[in-house]
Amino acid sequence: MSALLHRRDVVKTLLSDRGDLMVISGLGAPAWDITAAGDNELNFPMWGAMGGAAMVGLGLALAQPTRKTLVITGDGEMLMGLGALATIAVQDPDNLCVVVLDNEHYGETGMQKTHTHHGVDLVAMAKGAGITRTYLVKTEDELKALRHQIYSEKGSLFAVIKVDPEKLPLVLPPREGSYIKNRFRIAVLGPDAVHDE
Repeated sequence: MSALLHRRDVVKTLLSDRGDLMVISGLGAPAWDITAAGDNELNFPMWGAMGGAAMVGLGLALAQPTRKTLVITGDGEMLMGLGALATIAVQDPDNLCVVVLDNEHYGETGMQKTHTHHGVDLVAMAKGAGITRTYLVKTEDELKALRHQIYSEKGSLFAVIKVDPEKLPLVLPPREGSYIKNRFRIAVLGPDAVHDE
């Protein structure tokens, strides 16, 4: 049995009693994982735009500075968007947390090994970019400490959580882009946020 953490349990822990936490998920498994933890109007699952989740999260955090934004993405998606780390560090919003579920594989395209399997260190890259609160999480105790940081502390945060490369049943979020966008806008901005065109 693997000693690695299980991604669905990790996400369920991170999103339990979430209050008004806004969540952006990278495409693929992170979107299935946040949905498995409970579909929520404050979830914005990415159905495309691989590499863009952290930047979407940054934009949301800057636009809503009084509310916490959590990005949950995968190692493959984060590797594609490494430039986001430098921009997040420079902007340094105190309400943005980026969590990478690192199974060291591209889960959506055949479980090919990602660069993290070969030693690429995303935490070191985030530190090098200038993000001061960085964490590598491998145990339940470290996960609990990370959850506390996300909900109780201020400052940009970047964490990599090592998870089992298990294949899990899909739990799909809504697919219609305009529905997801409008649902999220109303949840964040109120019922007047969306008007008929």
